[in-house]
Amino acid sequence: MKLSEIQIRDPYVYTENGRYYLYGSTSRDIWHDELGCFEAYVSADLREWQPLGDVFDRPQGYWGTKNFWAPELHRYEGKYYLFASFKAEGVCRGTAVLKSDSPEGPFRPWSERALTPATWECLDGTLYVEDGAPYLVFCHEWVQVGDGEILYMPLTHDLSAPAGEPTLMCRAGEAAWARVVKHSSGMSGYVTDGPNMYKTASGALLMLWSTLSPAGYAIGCARSANGRLSGPWTHEAKPLFDKDGGHGMIFTAFSGKKYLSIHSPNNTPEERALFIETCERGDTLYIPQDADIIR
Repeated sequence: MKLSEIQIRDPYVYTENGRYYLYGSTSRDIWHDELGCFEAYVSADLREWQPLGDVFDRPQGYWGTKNFWAPELHRYEGKYYLFASFKAEGVCRGTAVLKSDSPEGPFRPWSERALTPATWECLDGTLYVEDGAPYLVFCHEWVQVGDGEILYMPLTHDLSAPAGEPTLMCRAGEAAWARVVKHSSGMSGYVTDGPNMYKTASGALLMLWSTLSPAGYAIGCARSANGRLSGPWTHEAKPLFDKDGGHGMIFTAFSGKKYLSIHSPNNTPEERALFIETCERGDTLYIPQDADIIR
């Protein structure tokens, strides 16, 4: 099947042994659907994809019952881990960890509950390893704090639990181009979505993240002043992409080209994965005018 035939949000691409694996929020209506699974796809060329079926099915008694969102696959010490967000009635949304011996699953619960604080509404956790130590980078949701936050938190070596308290990296409202949005509850604030870490060839540590801009859903780029999670972090003056697409991550194709993976448009059920060629210039990222786009 073509990429354009796959309804998916938050597309995450993992590469291994000449194959591309695609994970994401795959419920047909992720805002209300409670099917309790993640689907995945595999490809040899980024254009033709084969479904792998369900790589995670909610086992009986699992704490998360809805909002199965944004799975990311990370290989760590020879095993495969999905970092994904879940929620339940009366339980705050948070990022938990699933584990498998293969990128094709099946994945089983690994962390007992969410890694993120139990009283915080959180989502979109990603793994980053610094000096051999694993950290969770995640969003504290704007629906709870108003100005959405991105934080990092140390994890135990086996990724099963937090090993310390969260540390604030930045807030969405610090980006000059971020736009205030209004929630159905009447609350106003700045959205934070989909943080993802990227290190340039020059050694700069960047973080992709998403929010709403005057042009619509957009991806920003923040930079660490010291090249470490501790920062401080500053935002680029303009979004990397602001044409109604977001929740981005960078992967390197087997051709050597780098691609920004996003979903666009941002409306259900029209969202699709989009791969946009992206280049480095010094310690930043840019999309060339003649960028290769795979859709």
